Amino acid sequence: MGIELELHSERPARKRSPQDTLLRGSYAHGDALAEVLSTLDRHHSGKLGWVDPYGDTLFNEQEAQVVRSEVAALLQGCTDKRQKAALLDLGELLEECAATPGSYVWFMGD
Repeated sequence: MGIELELHSERPARKRSPQDTLLRGSYAHGDALAEVLSTLDRHHSGKLGWVDPYGDTLFNEQEAQVVRSEVAALLQGCTDKRQKAALLDLGELLEECAATPGSYVWFMGD
């Protein structure tokens, strides 16, 4: 099970190719990211706990801004190098999303 990430300039639409809005993708840390996110309690861990490891989850620029602090908190307690790399990559994508009006981070579960 892995979670791939993509940053899109606007909400990806099913009617057209997601490549039309793709700004950047992250596909190297999917398993490690899924491992980290699977430890979160959906009801007590903020927005990251709602990422579906088997489906798709979208965060807009405002949600990305909020989730950045959740990633920072996870990084503080992370000792696994693979998971840390996944969180750092996620943090970069969220930062770009928060700074890009109308953009979305797309979590693509396995």
